[in-house]
Amino acid sequence: MIIVGELINASRKAIGTAIEAQDAGTIEKIARDEFEAGANYIDVNAGVFVGKEPEYLKWLVTTVQSAVDGPCAIDSPDPKAIEAALAVHKGTAMINSISLEKDRYETLLPLVGGTDLKVVALCMSDEGMPETVDDRLRIADQLVNGLVKNNVPLDNIYVDPLVQPVSTNNQFGSEFLHAIELIMSRFEGVHTMCGLSNISYGLPKREFLNQNFMVMAISKGLDGAIVNPLDKKMMAGIIAAETLTGKDNFCIQYITAFRAKKLEF
Repeated sequence: MIIVGELINASRKAIGTAIEAQDAGTIEKIARDEFEAGANYIDVNAGVFVGKEPEYLKWLVTTVQSAVDGPCAIDSPDPKAIEAALAVHKGTAMINSISLEKDRYETLLPLVGGTDLKVVALCMSDEGMPETVDDRLRIADQLVNGLVKNNVPLDNIYVDPLVQPVSTNNQFGSEFLHAIELIMSRFEGVHTMCGLSNISYGLPKREFLNQNFMVMAISKGLDGAIVNPLDKKMMAGIIAAETLTGKDNFCIQYITAFRAKKLEF
C-alpha cells in the first residue's frame, strides 16, 4: 500500500498560517511525523494562496525534503506551481492530480508525459463528478489511455475513482468499491489511489467510518491512499487488511508492525 500523508495542506488553518509565516519548524515536524508513521509520500498543498502558490509550493517541497529523506506528492492543478516545485524536488515526485477536465488535462499532460513522475489520474471530467461505476470506468479508460499514449508507464499511474460522501447518496460507497475492483482487473498494471476521508463527510465518528471503509477498499484491490498516517487505528487496519487479502507474504509486514508496537492504540 502506497501511503500519501495528507496533513501538509494549506486549507488546514494551522498549516496555512505556518506557510504564510514561513514557519519551517512546524512543517518539518509534521513531515517527520508522517514519514515515521509510514507515509511513502508527503503531500504538499498551497492552493489557498492564489498568486503565491508557485512560491509557497516550492518552499514546502524544500522544507519537507530538508526534514525527511523521501518524495513529495505535489498537490496542485496549476502547471506553473508544479513546475516550480519540481525544480527543487529531489527524487521522483507524485503529481496530484490530472483529470479529464479539458483545461487541467491539456496543461498537465505535457508536464508528465515522457517523464518518470508518478501521477494520480482523478476520475473527474467537465461533466462533473461521476456517480456510477460506468461513469468512473469511462473516465478512467480515457485517462489511462491518454497517459500511456504520452509515454507515462502504467506502473506510474494511480487511478482515483473519486470518493464521495455516503451521507448524500447511500450508493456512493458501494459504487466506489465496485469501481476499484473493476479498474484493478481491467487496467492491468495500474494502481489505484483515493482521498478516502470524503466518504464520511457530514457524519459523526468520521474516523470510525474512514477506518472501516479503508479495509473494505483494500479488499477490492485499492493499493494507494491519501490519508492521515498519524491515525494509528487506520494504519493498523491497513496492515491487517493487506495481510488478510494475501498482500503480505508470510505475514512479515504484520509481524514487523507487531514487534514495532504499531498495532497498539
